[in-house]
Amino acid sequence: MKAKTAKALALSALLMTGAALPAAAETIKVGSKSFTEQFILGEMYAAVLEDAGFTVDRKINLGGTLIAHQALITGQIDLYPEYTSTGLAAVKKVKVTGDADQVYNEVKDYYAKEFNITWLAQSGVNNGYVLLVRADTADKYGLKNVSDLTKVNGQLVFGGGPEFRDREDGLPGIKRVYDVDFKDFKQFAKLGLRYDALAQGDIDITNGYTTDWQVGTDKVAMLDDDKHLFPPSYVAPIVRQEVLDKNPEIAGLLEKVGSNLDNATMRALNAKVEVDREEPHDVAVAFLKEKGLIK
Repeated sequence: MKAKTAKALALSALLMTGAALPAAAETIKVGSKSFTEQFILGEMYAAVLEDAGFTVDRKINLGGTLIAHQALITGQIDLYPEYTSTGLAAVKKVKVTGDADQVYNEVKDYYAKEFNITWLAQSGVNNGYVLLVRADTADKYGLKNVSDLTKVNGQLVFGGGPEFRDREDGLPGIKRVYDVDFKDFKQFAKLGLRYDALAQGDIDITNGYTTDWQVGTDKVAMLDDDKHLFPPSYVAPIVRQEVLDKNPEIAGLLEKVGSNLDNATMRALNAKVEVDREEPHDVAVAFLKEKGLIK
């Protein structure tokens, strides 16, 4: 009887201990899309969760927006970083208008109702479109904002991605909002090729993203979108609500990451990977340790 009692007490203690533990033993599947910034953000999310005791299954470099979105709604992943304007334009398929809070609230409400997916708090990273010229071009013509392009209307060669010629927030939008035309349009499949062409003088102006590392160099000048053609595109973790219900502490962990990020910081982190050839995982972990977000 004593042996049976001891075993029963031991089993009871084990069950009680297990019941008292947080759900940190659960595996969380963290995904990302297929470019440098997403790799870094995905690794940051994974690292803070692991530091809190979660087991993480990394599914970094899934592909484009719609592939990552499908993986999320089907449960192949539990969370990944997404951009507010991308959620509206690519998933809801509506024109993106309004200030940052309006865009965030619209996409948050839509995802919650349609997919039972929660947008956590948006970070300080606004990775939207930006128009860029060489620094010497900006100095030569006095270009500080997009409106200044009227000084060189029809004189500059534009280099853009395949979609920029026809997008509402591409060349048609520049014409509509700023009444600016270009001498020619050259198409480039990859962003890096556009920056190379700009540096070599093959094009005079291009569209990039505000967190591209090149934007932080002294050879490239960013033109201020003074009439607000390009919509706000803040990054935030988006998470399946089912996972949040089981593990509510995830929200605070991921949102602390975003609160420590802004565009300048993200550009510097992107440069560590693309220029210094460091691994995204190493860059992410070093940053989180520096900020005291992980041990």
